[in-house]
Amino acid sequence: MIRIGICDDERYMSDRIRAMVSRFFHPQNIEIIILQFSSGEELLKFNKKIDILFLDIQMKGIDGMETARKLRRRKFKGFLIFITVLKEMVFQSFEVQPYDYLVKPIEEQHFQKLMERLLGSMRNARENLLIQKGYESRIIPIGDIIFCEIIDRKIYLHLVSSEVVDYYDRIENLEKKLNDGFFRCHRSYLIHLKYLKSYKNGTAYMENGREIPVSRLRSKEFSNVILQYMKCEGNH
Repeated sequence: MIRIGICDDERYMSDRIRAMVSRFFHPQNIEIIILQFSSGEELLKFNKKIDILFLDIQMKGIDGMETARKLRRRKFKGFLIFITVLKEMVFQSFEVQPYDYLVKPIEEQHFQKLMERLLGSMRNARENLLIQKGYESRIIPIGDIIFCEIIDRKIYLHLVSSEVVDYYDRIENLEKKLNDGFFRCHRSYLIHLKYLKSYKNGTAYMENGREIPVSRLRSKEFSNVILQYMKCEGNH
C-alpha cells in the first residue's frame, strides 16, 4: 500500500491532484490511501508515514518550503513533489531533496509521465537493501533474502545462496526498509513470504528448511497477511 499526501491551501487544486492520482493508480492494481491537508501546520501535526507528498510552495501560514525543511529534519523519507506557480521557486528547494515539481496549471500528461518515473524509482528503491558493515557498504537484492534474524544487536540476513550476511542494526530499522512481502512474525524474526512453504502450529516453514517461530500475539495477523499476500500474488 502506498500512502499519498496532498498539501495545498486551495481546495480546488487539492481535489484536482487527488483525481489525477486516482486515475493514475487505478489501472496499476496498487492499493493507495490519499490524505489531504489544507496547510503546512495541519500536515506537520500528522505523524504517520507518507510515501509520496505533493506540497504547494506558496501557502498561507507556514509555506511549503519551510514545511519541507521541518519534515526533512524529522527524517521524512518520502518522495517530495513541489507544486508551484513559479519555476524559479524550485531553485531554493535543493536542500530538502524534492523528487520533482509540478507547475500550475498542472497538465495531466506531464503528471502521468512524472508518476511513471516516480513509480519506477519506488520499485528500484524497494528492490535493494544497502547495508553498512564497518567501512564497507554492500547492496543486497531484497528478493534474495529468505528471512532476517536478530541476535545480540546483530542482524543476520539468510540469503537464497545459503550465505548469511551479518551487520549491526536494529530490526525496527530493517523492517522500515523492506517491502510489503516481509512480515515480522516474532520480535527476533522477519520472514519473506515469498519463501514461506507452510505454516502450522506457531511455526513458519521456510524454503531453505529453517523453521521460524511465530509468536502467539502475531499468529492471527500472520494468517491474514498470508491470505492477503497469496491474493496479491494471484493478481500478478
